[in-house]
Amino acid sequence: MKIREIELLTDSIPETEKFYSEVLGFEKINSGPGSISYRTGQSVLIFNESINLKPKYHFAFNIPCNKLIEALDWIKEKTEVIKNPDGDFITDFDNWNAKAFYFYDNNRNILEFIVRFDLNNISDKIFGTGSLESISEIGIVTDEPLKLADDLINQNQLCYFSKGPKRADFAVLGDDNGLIVISNLERNWYPTQDRAEKHYVKMILEADNKLINIEINKDFNI
Repeated sequence: MKIREIELLTDSIPETEKFYSEVLGFEKINSGPGSISYRTGQSVLIFNESINLKPKYHFAFNIPCNKLIEALDWIKEKTEVIKNPDGDFITDFDNWNAKAFYFYDNNRNILEFIVRFDLNNISDKIFGTGSLESISEIGIVTDEPLKLADDLINQNQLCYFSKGPKRADFAVLGDDNGLIVISNLERNWYPTQDRAEKHYVKMILEADNKLINIEINKDFNI
């Protein structure tokens, strides 16, 4: 499964544009009244304007599996990296055969750069914004994660992530190319103490050569 596009909310388009354009140097595709979009490898990241919602999300980007340290040094020059509970910047996800690090954007969204060694996507290019391969994860928050997961599977022919987890409070759909990470409201987004919040998300997925449009929490806060 590939995440082709996600639409999120922000209370400040100007500050979001400043962070993604000037701090990270992402390639801007379009901007207009109340919206801005960026090319992130094979995916598109879109922010739409909200009013006094202070929405916070967690999402991740796949990067080449040999570029983690280089990417970490690149981010450290631009913004502060979040330490994990062990006091380290890099977290090793043994069950997923992956490693990652995290940082905040201007909205206090938790961003993640992750390498997935099973993708074997080695690159010989110097790391930069062009090294982002795709949006690899989008966090969704709901009251009943397993119910939402089963609904998405039944309606869109998706599947649970073979590497897990699948719990009442937390479930993951997709594969190493793209994951929908579903949490309840009682969990914090790793590696922070920031509680998972329910906010609007729209996404376009590609699975089995078909495009799938999904909206989550569309009646909650837009």
